[in-house]
Amino acid sequence: MNHTLITHNILRWAVLLFGLWSLANAITGVVKKRNFTNADNKINLFFMIACDIQLLLGLILYFNGTWFSNLTQNGATVMKDAVQRYFSVEHAMMMFIAWVLVHVGKTMVKKSNTDVQKHKRSLIYFGLAILIILAMIPWPYKQIGIARNLLPQF
Repeated sequence: MNHTLITHNILRWAVLLFGLWSLANAITGVVKKRNFTNADNKINLFFMIACDIQLLLGLILYFNGTWFSNLTQNGATVMKDAVQRYFSVEHAMMMFIAWVLVHVGKTMVKKSNTDVQKHKRSLIYFGLAILIILAMIPWPYKQIGIARNLLPQF
């Protein structure tokens, strides 16, 4: 069993938990026009850290596995195969974009002048990141070859 893949699979739940928590927190901050507190900042930080760890595991899987080598050696063949294209290009690039959105969002929140603006920027950047993450996770309902179990099978 690939322990890195199992950890990557399990950690998606931490990313989703912290991401949805951060998103719900931003929504309540915007709606209630409440102050942006240290607790708000920590929730966003936990989301960012979970994304960082997930990206690190994903990069290990990508470069130590066959996805990257297949793409560099047989690019045209990979692009014609839906499963290989999904993991070699689509999943990898979109999750990287989501990771960038989380980091840019965290920086933009930090640079915001007002509490309401901090919550709005959290909502926008983290909301877009969560949408991408949800769309690109290989859920069990996706096509055969792409679909992954909700929890790893031990």
